[in-house]
Amino acid sequence: MEENYSSPRYEKIALDIANAIYKGTYEEGEKLYGRSTLAGTYNVSPETIRRAVKILEDVGVVESSKGSGITVLSKEKAFKYINRFKNIESVTSYRIKLTEQIEKRQKLEEEILGTIDRIIERSSILSHTTALTPFELEISKECRMIGKSIGEVNFWQNTGATIVGIRRNNETILSPGPYATMEEGDILLIIGEEEIVEAVKIFLEEE
Repeated sequence: MEENYSSPRYEKIALDIANAIYKGTYEEGEKLYGRSTLAGTYNVSPETIRRAVKILEDVGVVESSKGSGITVLSKEKAFKYINRFKNIESVTSYRIKLTEQIEKRQKLEEEILGTIDRIIERSSILSHTTALTPFELEISKECRMIGKSIGEVNFWQNTGATIVGIRRNNETILSPGPYATMEEGDILLIIGEEEIVEAVKIFLEEE
């Protein structure tokens, strides 16, 4: 389980009791300690123990009644609860990992956009940075490359230009890989020497 995921204390106690039942520490039909004793054992309040016992009651592991205390009902159901809890932990940890990966990707995209902005800013001051200034070329409906991927048409090999981004539907796809396709209305952000712009235009339009 991920370190930044922590289940409630009463769930952990319920799991610990279920494990004890499954391992045979408590047998079916045996009485568990009273809530007050369990509260002292786990160093928690009686209310926390009540919640833990209620979980196990709901899944048929134990039965609790006034005057009779807590009775173990099923070792098999204790085992099922243990597996169910582990599955919940696994799904939760994957969700946390996915969230972290999305956040890292967003941060990386922001950094790339910031770098492109700085290149554009500096290019207006330093003439020799022309090769690093992104040019914008729109994919028209007549373009023969519509629906084809960057790698499929050997874009760099045929033009000498590098596509650093694709603007599509008010969004920017940064550092598109060889499998990214070119669609009508896309605006390609390309870098290279100034003469490559004409080479790209010819490449996209030629039959």
